[in-house]
Amino acid sequence: MTKPVSRSELSRLGKRGSYRLGLLAPQGMRRPAPPRPFTPSFSRSAHAGPAWAWIVAALGGAGLIAVGARAGLWFLPMLAGVITGIAVRRGEWRLSTTVLFVMAMCALGWGAALAGLALGGLPAGAAAKTIAGVAGLPAYAAVGVVVTLAVAVLQGLAGLWLGRAITPAD
Repeated sequence: MTKPVSRSELSRLGKRGSYRLGLLAPQGMRRPAPPRPFTPSFSRSAHAGPAWAWIVAALGGAGLIAVGARAGLWFLPMLAGVITGIAVRRGEWRLSTTVLFVMAMCALGWGAALAGLALGGLPAGAAAKTIAGVAGLPAYAAVGVVVTLAVAVLQGLAGLWLGRAITPAD
């Protein structure tokens, strides 16, 4: 059998502080700050930074990815994405700008490494054609190069997501 509800309890329903649920925390603990409200904006972000800084960072990251790719470090686009994700979360930059930044950085890095192999006299086109054929794709060198660049871009985007996910929002 349930206890009947009194009139005083009905009058307290929906009123702030009526049940003192916020006082259940141990003494001395503060309540966390409420989350920042989402405000859609169609204007430029104040945290975007100058364009030259984005270009220099992209070229520097692409250079590091290219050097690492020549050394056999195929996972550097993912590492660059993680570092970018952490920096972006701390700097509160827009995700749309950052995604394009990471895509360009990874594609330029691996593209430079592949171009360096081809210009160095190595049969990079023949290797790309063979790899594309073995992978079950059309046996063209361009297909092998595009798939390689796509994998680098996907690694960078996965790293960007991971970097943003492991960095707490302020």
